Amino acid sequence: MDFTLTDDQRMLTDMLGRFFREDYPIESRNAAAYETPFHSPEKWSKLAELGIIGALVGEASGGFGGSAFDITCVFEEIGRGLCPEPMLGTLMALKALEAVGAEEEIAAVLSGETKAALAVFEVDAFTGLEDIQTTADETGILNGRKSVVYGGQSADVVLVAAQHGAGVGLYAVTNPERTGYAMIDGGGAAEILLDNTPSQCLSTDAADILEAALDWGRLALCAEAIGAMEWLHATTVDYLKQRVQFGRPIATFQALQHRIVDLGIEIEQARSITILAASKMDTSERAKTVAMAKNLIGRAATLVAEECIQMHGGIGMTWEYAGSHYAKRLIMIDHQLGDKDDHLTRLMDLEAAA
Repeated sequence: MDFTLTDDQRMLTDMLGRFFREDYPIESRNAAAYETPFHSPEKWSKLAELGIIGALVGEASGGFGGSAFDITCVFEEIGRGLCPEPMLGTLMALKALEAVGAEEEIAAVLSGETKAALAVFEVDAFTGLEDIQTTADETGILNGRKSVVYGGQSADVVLVAAQHGAGVGLYAVTNPERTGYAMIDGGGAAEILLDNTPSQCLSTDAADILEAALDWGRLALCAEAIGAMEWLHATTVDYLKQRVQFGRPIATFQALQHRIVDLGIEIEQARSITILAASKMDTSERAKTVAMAKNLIGRAATLVAEECIQMHGGIGMTWEYAGSHYAKRLIMIDHQLGDKDDHLTRLMDLEAAA
């Protein structure tokens, strides 16, 4: 396999990395991430102008990318820049809209005029689509509640997974009733309340569409974790070189050298499994490799976050130090769209069914 980025992908990552460094420093990020609407509408419009949202879908749908490696390039830079914009929810919604051929809705999202989110999970314990309690009648009237809808706090259109007589359908709701909030690591989510809410039915057989959209989201989270881990690892190396103890930089202590090298190995393993998952997104092995990647990423991200905080000492826990926010984000990535234990169980179930 050729791991070299294409010219377009290289330009995309360079442009996005420069945007985060110059236009979205950590101070601006923290100010936006924890105050309503838990992202920066101005920065979102800028991302749309730069064409970053267009990289999430293919040319047939009005974008210019859409491949697994296009998406990992984008989300790796999002992780490196610790971006709180609602890209995860947008990606999953776009993949669902792409699957049902909703060209007008996709065009509105790509332009930045419309924000979209995907609502699948619910308040009660959720292990799969069979647990969905939200219902839709034959006219598209929805009743139920959706929980932790990423990007739902500012979404103009929410795509809702709901049970109907024949299975699970996908329904579009415009400006639903909601309660938005900041997540513990910044960025926003929402509880969506559906009480005799009218909707547009996009698909009455959406189980495969929803599973695929969630797997695209999981792949994106894996790539985001790699970017965040690499940033935190590099920052920790620099800190160890600067911090002096017993008359010399603590980077010269062999025990710390071994620990930082071990973290580098973990990150490379995480990158390798993410590349494997990306290469299988359009095959029958998608679910299995994504589960493998999410499990390994969850373990690696938690280890990197905890080790880097420990090697920094007290400063690593402070709000003012950027590393604490990266560590917090890495811990939370494990819990989004299923944690390491969920995906270990999922992998075992897939292997048993094979």
